[in-house]
Amino acid sequence: MKKITLFCLLLACIGLESCKKDQSEKVAKAAKAKAEETISTECYKALYEKDTINLKINTLKNGKITGEMQMMVLDMPVKHGEIAGEFHGDTLFASYTFIQGGYEKKTYKNPMAFLKKGDELIIGNGKLMTTLGATHFIKGEPIDFDRVKYKLTKVDCVD
Repeated sequence: MKKITLFCLLLACIGLESCKKDQSEKVAKAAKAKAEETISTECYKALYEKDTINLKINTLKNGKITGEMQMMVLDMPVKHGEIAGEFHGDTLFASYTFIQGGYEKKTYKNPMAFLKKGDELIIGNGKLMTTLGATHFIKGEPIDFDRVKYKLTKVDCVD
């Protein structure tokens, strides 16, 4: 009889513990969703000769940046993808994950830096390095925001 009582008590404890775990997972998911809530959306456009870049960025409650970017460069397939990053001072450091043209089987990922000046985002040029298959800016090397092709100007967002 003692063994049956002990077994039932153990089973009840395990059941209560699993309920607690489900509750804490729900609380964690709710906190994550709240941190990823969009607080503002801005759209930008750059025109250079016959090239066009469209950028839509969302600022999240946790300070991160997400969005979409489309690059239409003359004599090249259209690049369309997602951008994710965060501001460090007035510079947005982001990763651009995109597909080229209609070929969706292969994705590319490039680092990008944007300098915010008023209502403009200036795409910087910097030296890149690939380490273990991941491309990144070389630490300690300056990013040039003066001699650039693309300066994105704030525009109204169109859905």
